[in-house]
Amino acid sequence: MDNQRDQIILYSPQNDAVIDAIQKDGVCYSKPEYIRAKYGESAPIFLTAYQWFVQQAEKLVKKPEGAQFPYWAVAQRSAVDVTGGGTVLTLRVPIEQAVYFDLYDWNKILQLRFLTDDSKEERKFVQELSLRGLDCYKVMMSDFYPEEKQKIVKSWERLFLHHDRIKQGDDSGVGIVQAGLWCIRKEWIVLE
Repeated sequence: MDNQRDQIILYSPQNDAVIDAIQKDGVCYSKPEYIRAKYGESAPIFLTAYQWFVQQAEKLVKKPEGAQFPYWAVAQRSAVDVTGGGTVLTLRVPIEQAVYFDLYDWNKILQLRFLTDDSKEERKFVQELSLRGLDCYKVMMSDFYPEEKQKIVKSWERLFLHHDRIKQGDDSGVGIVQAGLWCIRKEWIVLE
């Protein structure tokens, strides 16, 4: 993390269309159709997680007009995933403009899993589902298990446990700091 308290350095891989929009308009906002185009038949999984994230993240950082879904960035350059191609943008973002969390926790949500750091609690929940012929994915992608779905979604609130500490510069206990950005602004891009 950047030592300045009012800004943070983040790294975000973006495709040419995003970079072109930023150059043209000075800002770019992510939209659901981008998620559908990028993930194809897997899009419903991502949209489930992203829609939950949007509802919760708005409570921490006000969503600007035009924003629908977040862009993702990380604080550690070595954690940037460039397997999908594109360009890694180095961003200097006002610290108050990002929602902070642990990348590993977010990955569990993307897998539609129960989020806890207590392995016994997770095992117990998974076993309870298994006894009924269920797993987290089946529960989350169905309308038939509202109580179980609510337990999973409620567990996801843990994602934001580190937000305030990370904003203050303390990322202890966090594997890799990830940030959600409502947009990417041209003035945030650091030219290397």
